[in-house]
Amino acid sequence: MSRIGKQPIPLPKGVEVQVDGNRVKVKGPKGELTHELPDAIQLQRENGTLQVVRASDERFARAQHGLQRTLIANMVKGVSEGFEKTLEIVGVGYRAQMEGKTLVLQVGYSHPVRVEPFPGITLSVEQDPQTRGTLIVVRGIDKQLVGQQAANIRAVRPPDSYKGKGLRYRGEKVRLKPGKQQAGKGKK
Repeated sequence: MSRIGKQPIPLPKGVEVQVDGNRVKVKGPKGELTHELPDAIQLQRENGTLQVVRASDERFARAQHGLQRTLIANMVKGVSEGFEKTLEIVGVGYRAQMEGKTLVLQVGYSHPVRVEPFPGITLSVEQDPQTRGTLIVVRGIDKQLVGQQAANIRAVRPPDSYKGKGLRYRGEKVRLKPGKQQAGKGKK
């Protein structure tokens, strides 16, 4: 049996869950999300928690058990707390600014790159008080959309493998390659 699938999902205060057949609707203070469960998975409510149960021991049901539990747990966390991903800008002359809801990046191209947020996602540009660098913060209630939006922004200018310049996730380690070796240097 799935170790993850067996774990109950605690419901924080203010979060309501409605199960209508295979459709699960989670509503909380930050918003509302819906999800369609496969036929092999059912959801049971037990004194303030949710339990994901599989109908049989078929291969498909076993494969979906932990996945569906994690997706529903992410929905509950999203509508109660929300999700956030932070990207750093590394590079001289690289800038980001907001124009309304649109993120405008100037990252070494001949033109500024405009990034429109997905529905339900908010973008913001902040200053890091420790490094004085520029941060791009992606916030939303849907974990998958937050991650996809952050990946799309990072893909505009991924970190360079020689100098490390570009857009990277906060805390991401970029291994730098050694540059060209000068002829005769290092040999004696």
